[in-house]
Amino acid sequence: MSNISDKNHFYKRICMTIGGIFLCGVSVGFLKLAVFGVDPFQSLMTGLNTMIPIPYGTLHIAVSICLLLFAFIFDRHYIGLGTIINLFLLGYIVDLSTTALQQIFIMPSLGIRIASFVFGIFLMCLSSSFYFTADMGVSPYDSVALILANKMRVGPFKYVRVCTDLICVTVGCGAHLLSGGPVSGISGIAGIGTIITAFFMGSLIDFFNRTIAQPFLEGRMFAHHYTVWHIIHPRSL
Repeated sequence: MSNISDKNHFYKRICMTIGGIFLCGVSVGFLKLAVFGVDPFQSLMTGLNTMIPIPYGTLHIAVSICLLLFAFIFDRHYIGLGTIINLFLLGYIVDLSTTALQQIFIMPSLGIRIASFVFGIFLMCLSSSFYFTADMGVSPYDSVALILANKMRVGPFKYVRVCTDLICVTVGCGAHLLSGGPVSGISGIAGIGTIITAFFMGSLIDFFNRTIAQPFLEGRMFAHHYTVWHIIHPRSL
């Protein structure tokens, strides 16, 4: 019985990892549709892409490999299935979801853009919490903040994440300007959405870790809902 339980737990972690990374890529598509600024790492990637004009997916792999070296040197615990999937597929998932959403919403209204932004932030934080909690390897970028917080004890994760996010935005904007891009083009790299994700994403991921992802992995979420349901409807017992 224990072996079956362990196997189910393992399969659940795999599903959380793959699903979390896939939805994280989709969330970036929603943020790009909103045009209020993408998350800090995507700001970095967009800025670098103006300086290094190669396919986005290929550039994502190259930058991720550089960040992966940091995790390989300081804490290999964060390297796993999720890291490999993120490394080779996330950039292309972002490309596909962005293209699909822009084809569906050719000229999105302000209301659709706001809804897309809110949903994108929610989906990104929720999906990130799932593959963090699954503990089967995180993205090379996420591993940097996790190692600095948990291994090197630089500070709490949510504060370390704010610092790494701000560095990404700064480098992304700098790369855009150094490549000869117009100042007005910075709005496509960093905006109000970038600021919100930089300062609040770490806290939101931490919140979803505690309230949804961890209870889901441990099987406590549905048990809690089952208990609450029967307290409200005792006759259904």
